[in-house]
Amino acid sequence: MNSLAHHPPQIAHANGIDICYEIFGDANAEPILLIMGLGGQMIHWDDDFCRQLAARGFRVIRFDNRDIGKSGKLTGGKRITLAEYLKLRFLKITVDAPYKLRDMAEDTVGLMDALGIKSAHLVGMSMGGMIAQEIAISFPQRVRSLTSIMSTTGNPKMPQPTRQAAALLLAPPPTTKEEYFARYAQTWKILRVGRFPEDEALDRARAERTFERGLSPAGAGRQLRAVLASGSRKERLHSVRAPTLVIHGTVDPLVPPANGKDTAASIPGAKLLMIEGMGHALPIPMWPEVIDAIDKHAHAASAKAMH
Repeated sequence: MNSLAHHPPQIAHANGIDICYEIFGDANAEPILLIMGLGGQMIHWDDDFCRQLAARGFRVIRFDNRDIGKSGKLTGGKRITLAEYLKLRFLKITVDAPYKLRDMAEDTVGLMDALGIKSAHLVGMSMGGMIAQEIAISFPQRVRSLTSIMSTTGNPKMPQPTRQAAALLLAPPPTTKEEYFARYAQTWKILRVGRFPEDEALDRARAERTFERGLSPAGAGRQLRAVLASGSRKERLHSVRAPTLVIHGTVDPLVPPANGKDTAASIPGAKLLMIEGMGHALPIPMWPEVIDAIDKHAHAASAKAMH
């Protein structure tokens, strides 16, 4: 089998729900799980990004989190309103949620079980980074290395999203296809911070593909509740022993850069990579640096584990 073998998406039954996943790379290569962020389908880990990572000698597995894309949908939980969000922020009133990040961590571990993977390198982006951190805390034996990208410890003392970025989280979902495409382009323009012509040229096609796989605004709302209801991991992260790399952009409007620094400071021995000019996105020009960093970190962790 060549190293860039690619299997079409499949469904695994994990932790009581269906999880849609897809694999790039050699079956015998080291497994690396890519965990997506809030409301994001697995295809937001771009196909070419996955192929380039697979070419470094990994079996790359991406999947739709619960409530998103082609994975199982849950029920309950109204959309979070601005009033509720502000109450939570300033009055520290807890949010009700049908499930928490711990449940999403169990989904990921359940997917590994279904695929016969004892341990893997975990790479999580944004909410995916929170899920990966939760796995490293609660299921340490399953984690070969941890890479937490543009994420947070949940520490309430950290700077909050810019107003413009926070508004994206709380905006009512688009009602038509055209409105969705316009929102998609606008959202990524805000999150990418600055001009990225290569990505802008792909926005329409990416939005169409996302739309075709199926939108789940209620699911994204439940995921947001899960994040807000799960509280801070800061103290618990002191127990993490997996070799950890924290990657963060210097101009992230949604999860300000201090959150990445806080994450690295909370995990013993974690390395921090701040990427100049990167917002809350992985634009194509930044792939080489990000892929290199993940590759070196994961392979170093494996080499160390063998000694």
